[in-house]
Amino acid sequence: MKIGIDCRLWDETGVGRYIRNLVYNLQKIDKKNDYVLFALSKDYDQFKIQNSKFKIVRADIKWHTLEEQLKLPQILNNESLDLMHFTYFSVPLFYNRPFVVTIHDLIINHFPTGLASTLPSPIYNLKLLGYKFVIAQAAKKAKKIITVSNSTKEEIVDHLGVDSDKVIVTYEGVDSTIRNSKFPTTLSLRGAGKTQNYFLYVGNVYPHKNMERLLEAFNILISQYPNISLVCVGKEDYFYKRLKRKVEEMKLSDKVFFLQNISDEELSGLYQNTLALVLPSLMEGFGLTALEAMANKCLVLAADIPALKEICGDAAIYFDTYSIGDMKKRMEEMLNDSNHLTENIEKGLERIKLFSWQKMAKETLRIYESSSSASRRCPEGCSE
Repeated sequence: MKIGIDCRLWDETGVGRYIRNLVYNLQKIDKKNDYVLFALSKDYDQFKIQNSKFKIVRADIKWHTLEEQLKLPQILNNESLDLMHFTYFSVPLFYNRPFVVTIHDLIINHFPTGLASTLPSPIYNLKLLGYKFVIAQAAKKAKKIITVSNSTKEEIVDHLGVDSDKVIVTYEGVDSTIRNSKFPTTLSLRGAGKTQNYFLYVGNVYPHKNMERLLEAFNILISQYPNISLVCVGKEDYFYKRLKRKVEEMKLSDKVFFLQNISDEELSGLYQNTLALVLPSLMEGFGLTALEAMANKCLVLAADIPALKEICGDAAIYFDTYSIGDMKKRMEEMLNDSNHLTENIEKGLERIKLFSWQKMAKETLRIYESSSSASRRCPEGCSE
């Protein structure tokens, strides 16, 4: 069987980490099927191909563009694929060969990011309708839909009207480079001096991340505990710039620090030395940073929402994400109640044993086999 994988988001954060681990682990477990990896030229040199069954084809087409809809199908069709895996919901409407699609979440249906757009509001709203139409059509035409949590599966079934049996959950894992790396315990925040007592946030700060409430809770907390800090790690974009302006308005610039372009080893060090990772999201598809934190013996304070409860189980300490007071209360507990330390760290280390990228790749390979008319038999090496 000849399988294509859309790798155009290879160098992005969340989806990119998913793609990189999928490709890396498929190379290890599948010696039978042929793979074509469709990638941007700028990412070409980052691929480490160690399996002769894998090859790379340049596809210099950005996602969410008219070119993607019109030209990408031609590039894919040139390879005569038995099955295509779109690793993101942006599927060309005119691609008519068999495919599976990974839908990581439906957050855009609930929390549009129009505030970051340079387009006039009516045009952005039209584009948003286009996104939703593309997702709906992808879900309808796909042989199988892959998603990353049962809570997102329920969203897909409810909002896109597909049969539950068509949606398969494959949990994500933790990269070995982030798993408790040996990093100095004294942390320098790149020009912000050294800090020991800090809370940590990792990820983008789109509207659904609920960061303004976290800032409000932190602002109340430092009136009682002036020696603590908040460290935010993420790629600077419109929403990070807006959050920085909010920090300046609240006169918190000496207490809230922003880091970007950090290595996996540095991220591991941040997890190891923080008071706790704080996840105040209103909605999530999975919760990868929670797993990364637990792998580094880091406490997790998480919003009481379905995806995070599914992933973290009883290893996290939960708060009402709409309540600034409750968020502040749970953060304060980390400063005063050492009982949480040993108990929840041990629970976290047990919890992460349920998740691995290799397991995800094996389950994805089974999905490929069941979705293609070219083969119904699982190849050697795909079983657990």
